[in-house]
Amino acid sequence: MKDSPKSNSRRNFIRNTSLAATGFFIVPRHVLGRGFVAPSDKLNVAGIGVGGKGESDINEFFKSGNANIYAMADVDDRQSAKSRERFPKAKYYKDFREMLDKEKNNIDAVSVSTPDHSHAFAALAAMQLGKHVYVQKPMTHDIYEARMLTEAAKKYKVVTQMGNQGSSSDGIRQLQEWYDAGLIGDVHTIRCWTNRPVWPQGFGAPTEKEEIPKELDWDLWLGPTEYHDYHKAYVPFNWRGYWAFGTGALGDMGCHIIDPPFKVVRLEYPSEIECSVGDIYQEMWTPVYHPESCPPSSSITMKFPGKNGKKDIKLTWMDGGIRPERPEELGPDEQMGDSGGGAIIEGTKGKMMCSTYAGNPQLLPTSRTKEDKTPKTLPRVPEGHYAQWVNACIAGYGKKPVSSPFEYAGPLTETILCANLALRSWNVKEGRNFPGRKKLMWDAKNMKVTNYDAANQFVKRDYRKGWEIKNMI
Repeated sequence: MKDSPKSNSRRNFIRNTSLAATGFFIVPRHVLGRGFVAPSDKLNVAGIGVGGKGESDINEFFKSGNANIYAMADVDDRQSAKSRERFPKAKYYKDFREMLDKEKNNIDAVSVSTPDHSHAFAALAAMQLGKHVYVQKPMTHDIYEARMLTEAAKKYKVVTQMGNQGSSSDGIRQLQEWYDAGLIGDVHTIRCWTNRPVWPQGFGAPTEKEEIPKELDWDLWLGPTEYHDYHKAYVPFNWRGYWAFGTGALGDMGCHIIDPPFKVVRLEYPSEIECSVGDIYQEMWTPVYHPESCPPSSSITMKFPGKNGKKDIKLTWMDGGIRPERPEELGPDEQMGDSGGGAIIEGTKGKMMCSTYAGNPQLLPTSRTKEDKTPKTLPRVPEGHYAQWVNACIAGYGKKPVSSPFEYAGPLTETILCANLALRSWNVKEGRNFPGRKKLMWDAKNMKVTNYDAANQFVKRDYRKGWEIKNMI
């Protein structure tokens, strides 16, 4: 029996994933005159997932002036229509594995903007070909995958960046300078919050089976996750509220809002996590149990061990519209965060806060900000998050810094996914009881909960046959 074109493509892809990328030659800019960018100076970028956020991502790379959108892959022709119209010369594929196999000698870098459940597989496949990677937040769906990609970035020596744009902002650098100057002393408490979810969340997965749209390759969309019947409740966006595909409110906004305190205070991994969640009630006194869905709201507390003799740091997260208490130093009419959320960092000498993406950094009381004369010691990123990565890729591994390399984004993502570990454990039901509703003690080195083994099932998921990431390490 003859192999199908798809199976041949898959076989070629697996056979070639260990090959290194072909290098490209740079024509010096001065040869062609000031302001002219030689074609060989441009980064050939391939986009995996080019609808929605993926569409805006490749547009941002192109706007940098130093990137060429060479190829695109998307499982849904409807979602990719605008990108294909804007970049008609770009090679277009449904299966990103086929694209990587056929274009491996023509592309230099890959942008991954798929749903969360496919991030790790696509990013690792690109890195194994020696391609630089930009991956939308959260970096991965599972804790194990975040650790794996962090190690892979070092092994394959490629330039990496996670799509948490606030990490390149002036605001996060301002907060860092205030903290390093000792203006708030030793940090002991961090409060973060968001308005997410803004999509349906907390309800059960659909039970009916719908007809798959002809433009969508549903099997490819599922990728590494276990098979689910198609339903419009999942695509193109509301997959975020289901654990099989998304990572909920934390996955959507945690990498933006927890990023400033995580970077400023130089946090690493939490040692303890506990949570509470909002329940859905369809009848009095009886909450509906939906383990497949992220909760409608949650409150999470994580403890980070103190360093160099300093006290432990407590970080709280609230979502679903819940906000922490306003600091006493903030005036009754002054804004706390913004519509998307914010963060407050409390130290022994004072407090500071910001909104989403590290916007509007403020010392508290805000009069301190107006009087502040702390020198600007950290370099800014005027070109922005996307162009920073493009320029670093062109320069080569280790030549130019990026704001959110996997070395940093990996531990940040793991921290956020540890919070989700507690949320998923909350609804582990054994008989009539929910023993998962306890504090989890986290062994970061071994990626393991030490006091409740049932929680460890969420550290690493099972992959569909043919999509086993362990076979690609």
